[in-house]
Amino acid sequence: MSIDTQTAARVAKLARIEVDDADLPVLAEEFNAILGFIEQLGEVDIDGVEPMTSVTPMRLKRRDDEVSDGDQQSKVLKNAPDAREGFFAVPKVVE
Repeated sequence: MSIDTQTAARVAKLARIEVDDADLPVLAEEFNAILGFIEQLGEVDIDGVEPMTSVTPMRLKRRDDEVSDGDQQSKVLKNAPDAREGFFAVPKVVE
């Protein structure tokens, strides 16, 4: 996959990052370098390798899944600029 300047401009717009037109070719090259690295990672043989949570063997701490301070929906939504049907309402970002 190759990223051109038009795609780089679209990604910058979606990320809400201002990029000058003169800098778009450099950004596209950086995206292509990242994608190239990801393709290299896909070539690594990971058969027989178990997933890890850390580089040192350890067990994750476990706790009971209990609601400790819930049932405050009205208080939380009171600060929302736009709340509908018990949820935050946000403008559509992705077309």
